[in-house]
Amino acid sequence: MLRDYEDFIVNIHKKTGINLALYKEAQMKRRLTSLYEKKGYQSFNHFFQELDKDKVLMHEFLDRMTINVSEFYRNAKRWEVLEKNILPKLLETNKRLKIWSAASSTGEEPYTMAMILSKYVPLSQVQILATDIDENVLAKARLGVYPDRSVNEVPADILRKFFIKEGNFYKVADEVKRSVTFKKQNLLSDSFGGPFDLIICRNVLIYFTEEAKEGLYRKFSSALKSGGIFFVGSTEQIFNPGQFQFDTEDTFFYRKK
Repeated sequence: MLRDYEDFIVNIHKKTGINLALYKEAQMKRRLTSLYEKKGYQSFNHFFQELDKDKVLMHEFLDRMTINVSEFYRNAKRWEVLEKNILPKLLETNKRLKIWSAASSTGEEPYTMAMILSKYVPLSQVQILATDIDENVLAKARLGVYPDRSVNEVPADILRKFFIKEGNFYKVADEVKRSVTFKKQNLLSDSFGGPFDLIICRNVLIYFTEEAKEGLYRKFSSALKSGGIFFVGSTEQIFNPGQFQFDTEDTFFYRKK
């Protein structure tokens, strides 16, 4: 039985890039055993043979395995401000924007960004860097398959244009996937690179101490071009933006001085 699960870990890693060995074994094994038994399989080996053939079953397995709290167009009104007010100004000076989605989790945020930007420039010219500390969420982001609950906020025309429906799941079109590069990064210890025209870091900074947050604001500010925009989450307003060389551009948007 132990060998059965170990082989399953190796096979899933080869097929998806996701490493189940990074999760607590007893917990993950219990969760996956209940899934395969419910589906009528006798072993992890039997389960993998079916996963290998059945796309929708694979999607269901990935959804069960990762805890996904993100969604496309999360806080849709803010994305609307980005699309209508922020992007046109940035594009006035540069048609090839350098964009970074920091702590991008399973990829909904950078893919949303790419789809919005495609209204102004061809997707072939869009290049977004997306980073996260967790190898497994990055692997899942590269696969680009999401449960239907993740696309609730996606406008109907965008859903038709950029998603392929597979069972109760939606797969992001390859042209959108090609516009995003996913990399592993630790925000606290790794350098940020740049300079960027736009940095998106939403619903992440709330998990850091005030001291760590201030250090990160300085790093983000240094990584932006003068006139570049920093876009934060709806619980992450910066109350003293001036000390980080920011001016408030709109609610949750800050412009580097």
